[in-house]
Amino acid sequence: MASKYSQVWDLDVIFSGGSSSEQLQTFLTGLDSELRAFQSELDVAADKDVAAWAGYVVRAQEIGMKVREVGAFISCLTSQDTTDEAAKLLTGNVKRLSSLYASSMTSIDEQLLAFDEKQWEQFTKQEEMKAVLFNLNERRQQAKERLSGEQEKLVQKLAVDGYHAWGDFYNTIVGRMKVEIEENGQINTYSVGQAANKMNDKNRAARQHAFAQYEKAWEKEAELFANTLNHLAGFRLQTYEARGWDNVLKEPLDINRMKEETLNVMWETIVNNKPDFVVYMQRKAAYLGLERLDMVDITAPLSENVEEVSFDEAAEMIVEQFASFSPKMASFARMAFEERWIEAESRPGKRPGGFCTSFPIRQQSRIFMTYDGTASNVSTLAHELGHAYHQYVMNDLPQLSQRYAMNVAETASTFAEMIVADAAVKQAQTKEAKIQLLDDKLNRSIAFFMNIHARFLFETRFYEERKKGLVSVQRLNELMLEAQKEAYCGELATYSPHFWASKLHFHITGVPFYNFPYTFGYLFSMGIYAQAAEEGTAFEDKYIALLRDTGRMEVEQLAQKHLRVDLTKPEFWQKAIDLVKADIDEFIKLAEQ
Repeated sequence: MASKYSQVWDLDVIFSGGSSSEQLQTFLTGLDSELRAFQSELDVAADKDVAAWAGYVVRAQEIGMKVREVGAFISCLTSQDTTDEAAKLLTGNVKRLSSLYASSMTSIDEQLLAFDEKQWEQFTKQEEMKAVLFNLNERRQQAKERLSGEQEKLVQKLAVDGYHAWGDFYNTIVGRMKVEIEENGQINTYSVGQAANKMNDKNRAARQHAFAQYEKAWEKEAELFANTLNHLAGFRLQTYEARGWDNVLKEPLDINRMKEETLNVMWETIVNNKPDFVVYMQRKAAYLGLERLDMVDITAPLSENVEEVSFDEAAEMIVEQFASFSPKMASFARMAFEERWIEAESRPGKRPGGFCTSFPIRQQSRIFMTYDGTASNVSTLAHELGHAYHQYVMNDLPQLSQRYAMNVAETASTFAEMIVADAAVKQAQTKEAKIQLLDDKLNRSIAFFMNIHARFLFETRFYEERKKGLVSVQRLNELMLEAQKEAYCGELATYSPHFWASKLHFHITGVPFYNFPYTFGYLFSMGIYAQAAEEGTAFEDKYIALLRDTGRMEVEQLAQKHLRVDLTKPEFWQKAIDLVKADIDEFIKLAEQ
């Protein structure tokens, strides 16, 4: 029977011809010329009046959309086929264009800083500046805390073949890695993305074997990954030192428009509640007939009778559940499936993981993942559609106001995931199905409260050691194990010492500390979900209003305006965690029957 929805995305509507596209080359050449001409204008614009500078800000946003468009396209090319050499070369070209654009924005930031108070008042009263006032104030403040304009431009240029090159090198190594897994007496070779899915096998021996082979593959390349991590971290630390920043969390907190006070109280509240999640893990181990869970048992199905969910079934399930909360969101999701915005096919050569990227000029998004029919895959699909919907409702805003932070980005995605997961539990027809679906939900909680916490602990401690010099593979393994044991409260029988190598997020140069925003987004979405559950479809427009504000408010202001809560106090976080603990209570009750 033919599938209703394709699992291969359509990139030709963006630029036809993939990495050899003539249309793409023409676009890149034109963008390069436009960026250089724009910078030349800015170099001699110091004496221009405020109206002229307002015009430059408008043009910068238009050019920024083009840079983002081509960057998103090439990231799709390199993800769908890690052996596409032409796409890899194009990545370097885009990094260079991004650096040129960053230099232009630095020139604008310099001028924002140079305005006296009277000029600033006149500038911000320009009609087109009113809509991006928050973003302009933010950029002006950040410019005060950085190096001079010329020094920042030099950092950006050096980053192309320094900082970002280490991230690219990581992706190159991962792209050529293979994992050999024995199945039915035969050795099969998989990409790391495919092998990662094998660790969710219903059969415990099969997933343990897949995990052992997966770890072995990362161990084999550990020296190279230690180099990528040490050197990109070194570049980051040297830049921070030059700017006079001594707190490695300053940049990620600024990027997330979030106070350190908020971050600390969130983690403290989670740690205080971990004993309840340990009880859940112990009960799951007993249900599986184990003394303690292994790392690969955390997401293991409770029964080998769990049926796979086809891609078409997952699509219909997601659209149906979105509709119960938001008809607009459901309509959007159906459009994404029908117009082939999703790359989900399981095949060799794809990079691991999942993401959503957006094309601001065409006002479309693309979702990348490897779909293998598991409940986790369904969650990932809903999660990434949440990201895409977030961008969709912001498409008509100025480009500067579309740049929402990671933590609120994860709010929209996790909220979408929760709609599907919660509805599935309520509609379960049997005890076995219900307990499995509850377990799937709680797996996500363990990921956000323990796995992500381990990443945060590791990264914080790694950077402190990296300040003193290079960190060896052995020490990286030790730091990872220490962080995992602390985060999981010592409850697991086995851990993943090479997780610092296998987790892409540690090697991403676009954003530092790509961990705590997930947990923030998860709990923040709980608060939103609780309100949505009370109001039903009446909450739809309020939700859209909240999403549209995510690029023009600090998160504490966003929460106060739309949810009437104070994120610097534990009460909000505790209330959100209590919603999860209700699932634990129900799980234990069913498991004991």
